[in-house]
Amino acid sequence: MRLPVPWLAADPEAPFPPPEQALAEPDGLLAAGGDLSPARFLNAYRSGIFPWFSEGEPILWWSPARRAVLRTDGVHLSARLRRRLRNSGWSVRADTVFAAVVDGCAAPRDGQSGTWITAGMRTAYLELHRLGHAHSIEVFDAGDRLIGGVLGLAFGHVFCGDSMYSAESGASSLALAILARRLRSWGWPLIDAQVPNPHTRRLGVDVWPRADYLAALAQLRDLPLAPGDWRERFGIWPAAALGEAARDGLRV
Repeated sequence: MRLPVPWLAADPEAPFPPPEQALAEPDGLLAAGGDLSPARFLNAYRSGIFPWFSEGEPILWWSPARRAVLRTDGVHLSARLRRRLRNSGWSVRADTVFAAVVDGCAAPRDGQSGTWITAGMRTAYLELHRLGHAHSIEVFDAGDRLIGGVLGLAFGHVFCGDSMYSAESGASSLALAILARRLRSWGWPLIDAQVPNPHTRRLGVDVWPRADYLAALAQLRDLPLAPGDWRERFGIWPAAALGEAARDGLRV
């Protein structure tokens, strides 16, 4: 496949092209090739770049001109959903069933025949999780069954949300709301949501110019964070915590 973008060198430590060189159409396509090693993966995210491709395609790297960003004090859930969740008996944890969340995110959605979380991406996520960089935010029902979650990477004071899924309506929204509340308590101001879509727009995503996102990223990415498991640090949060968030003045 011939693409009008640079092909990455074999060295996983090699720098990416500047994000400003990304194509306007398709929006954000920056480079191709390389691998999904932890070093290259982390270098990409720290540079405002992420992989997105389908099985059978080369690895494609993106940095769109319009970036979806969610402030950790700005998640919006409808009053109706908040009431239902508070009485649901659901709870939220982190990093207890990481592989299951990856598989849930990889499952084809209604009307889709494939997934961008290929076998290679799954392997990369599992290795990043083993190294303490990738995390899952997990929603369990009252019977302790996994019903949804959020998948992403953390470094500095940045959480990059890669994917989310719900086996029960509202589960991924709850995961994102509790994640935002927890990150806010740690002093982390934003969640990178990569590309806006109707669902994340309803949750409060803002769309920033790439330059604004890169400027914020540069300020946050080198703040201290020791890689590691988030189970104890994150804790176990009942869905009823959304009521406490409202009393604290958060939109969630």
